[in-house]
Amino acid sequence: MEIIRQISQIQLFKGLGEEDLGELAMILVDQEMKRNQPIFSEGEKATGLYIVASGSVKIYKLSFDGKEQILHILGAGEPFAEVAVFAGTTYPASAITMEKSRIFFIPRQAFLELIAGYPSVAMAMLATLSLRLRQFAGMIEALSLKEVPGRLATHLLLLSDQNKGAAQVELAIAKTQLAAYLGTIPETLSRIFARLTKAGYIASEGALITLLDREGLQELAEGVIKL
Repeated sequence: MEIIRQISQIQLFKGLGEEDLGELAMILVDQEMKRNQPIFSEGEKATGLYIVASGSVKIYKLSFDGKEQILHILGAGEPFAEVAVFAGTTYPASAITMEKSRIFFIPRQAFLELIAGYPSVAMAMLATLSLRLRQFAGMIEALSLKEVPGRLATHLLLLSDQNKGAAQVELAIAKTQLAAYLGTIPETLSRIFARLTKAGYIASEGALITLLDREGLQELAEGVIKL
């Protein structure tokens, strides 16, 4: 079956055999979702684990005055809502699709039984949680200690590192959403992009960003220099 092949490509399930993948396919709910379609809202009871099969998903929180803070942008193969599933409580944030997406859903009890029987899945989940923890630590450091140019430099370097140190990176989200992710406003972010370009750190063409001075960006990210 095609869905078994697709599940087998997800890092979380690399340790499962074909028969086990077939059983997983029987309990998995395959959902086709439109762009900007809510998946769950903060405070709702956590009913299961989600995995992005294709498309992209935004995890975010809203303040009392309606200000949005993006926590994660997730792409194909990435799980989410795992903490709430383990804790058996409510979702601590909201999730919404950013484009037409395909989402796999695994009910909580079925997933807990799966990891109880397959240590490889549990280890893969621990690796995912560890990565998310490092990302959160980096986000807290950036928002509390770094100015906006440093936050943007850090983000661009992270995109490069995720793409094996590539000199060109592509923004996965619109600049308005990137501004929310970096804890600023679109107008400020546009000015920072312009200043980075003028100073020779980057060149940009739409969503495609070329890192011209990686060392300078690193110093900017670390606060060694100011823009």
